[in-house]
Amino acid sequence: SCNPEMMKNATDLYFSLLQGFIVSLDNSSQDCKLRYIQNFKWTDTLQGQVPSAQQDAVFELVSMGFNVALWYTKYASRLAGKEDITEDEAKDVHRSLKIAAGIFKHLKDSHIPKLITPVEKGRDLETRLIDSYIIQCQAEAQEVTIARAIELKHNPGLIAALAYETANFYQKADQMLSSLDPAYTIKWRKYLQLKACFYMAYSYCYHGQTLLASDKCGEAIRSLQESEKFFVKAEALCKEYGETKGPGTTAKPSGHLFFRKLGSLVKNTLEKCQRENGFIYFQKVPPEAPQLELKANYGLVEPIVFEFPALHAHWTPETLAAFDLTKRPKDDSAKPKPEEEVKPLKEPDIKPQKDSGCQIS
Repeated sequence: SCNPEMMKNATDLYFSLLQGFIVSLDNSSQDCKLRYIQNFKWTDTLQGQVPSAQQDAVFELVSMGFNVALWYTKYASRLAGKEDITEDEAKDVHRSLKIAAGIFKHLKDSHIPKLITPVEKGRDLETRLIDSYIIQCQAEAQEVTIARAIELKHNPGLIAALAYETANFYQKADQMLSSLDPAYTIKWRKYLQLKACFYMAYSYCYHGQTLLASDKCGEAIRSLQESEKFFVKAEALCKEYGETKGPGTTAKPSGHLFFRKLGSLVKNTLEKCQRENGFIYFQKVPPEAPQLELKANYGLVEPIVFEFPALHAHWTPETLAAFDLTKRPKDDSAKPKPEEEVKPLKEPDIKPQKDSGCQIS
């Protein structure tokens, strides 16, 4: 039953109170005396249930911020999975993914660098993973834009450019993960690769329509052939992705209506181009696919700028003085025991009514 407004109100209060353990009351660059009094432990999305820990309130701030960003992706996924999504709900999906991207970016730029202990390789707060989350949020928000542009029958050139930019986002996110251990990134990477192929197929398909409208039928046929090639590759990657074991839920994009529609569109558009060429144009089909140098002037997604709220008014010199650091627990070790595992929380209310084709949550 939680919505973005409720989430923002609750987390703003939490973050404003937590800031009192980090920032000094006089706004100096000196750390608050409470920053290192408590040990915080968090598990990670890819590393199983053994937590990482740091005795640092900044670690709690960025870990909580990371999970709030994940909530926005889950909220978007839940809405996108509804049977009959309305225009307002589509806007909420779009906005939630941009908010999530903004939170991830703020953590990466402004707070993770302040951690005293460097983040371990492959943990959620590591730069490569944070960057992948930012880029994928942007890509999935752009998918909403593309679906809307197709629904409203916008210019094929714009749709081709948006699809091309989205494919590039997915390729970039995949490259970010390429230097991490395949044991926990291979499934994620398969998803990113299939989405990159899928949107390259979309881009070549709509670029072909643009070429046909400019009486370049031979080039249009070659563009559609390239689209067909990418679509077949995306189908193969869907199968590989479904069979790959790894952290996270498994989406089923190949069974999604948006995916199936593209297959029919590519086939029908290619047949139309071939007919037109046989009756009217008689143009040679180039051996090489056209180079896509497309730049979308509209519809590109940027993260919504995020800032943590200011220090709560409850933090006063008297409040700070009331903390007696001599009474803190003596055995609060920052290193978790090797066998220590945290049981995952059940999430019974986030299942979408149908698969949305989106994977980030």
